[in-house]
Amino acid sequence: MSSPKAVKVLVYSDDVHTREQVILALGRRPHPDLPELEYVEVATEPVVVQQMDAGGLALAILDGEAVPAGGLGIAKQMKDEIRDCPPLIVLTGRPQDAWLATWSRADGAVPHPIDPLQLAETVISLLRSRVPA
Repeated sequence: MSSPKAVKVLVYSDDVHTREQVILALGRRPHPDLPELEYVEVATEPVVVQQMDAGGLALAILDGEAVPAGGLGIAKQMKDEIRDCPPLIVLTGRPQDAWLATWSRADGAVPHPIDPLQLAETVISLLRSRVPA
């Protein structure tokens, strides 16, 4: 059940444990100034594209290590194809892969293993610019 003021956040990874880590790291409300988050868990690229095309998402978190379609390539595709693409965060394999996030035109990057504080800070900064308090 979602709150009427909840914002939708897509979480993409082929690994259920990665999706769980993201959701547990952020919780229902990562900051008191923001509305609750409603998660849309996705395990395949076609469903990511379908959800992004449908609209209504405030943010998408894409696993760059997902297979067969990695989040970096999906991020680039979404930025190229969706006019008002919501902010995208990519989960990179390591901190040194931040340049790949830049190439993909992602709005933020967080390396594996996921640091809950870094992920929350990145999500909060991107949602603050898009979601009314």
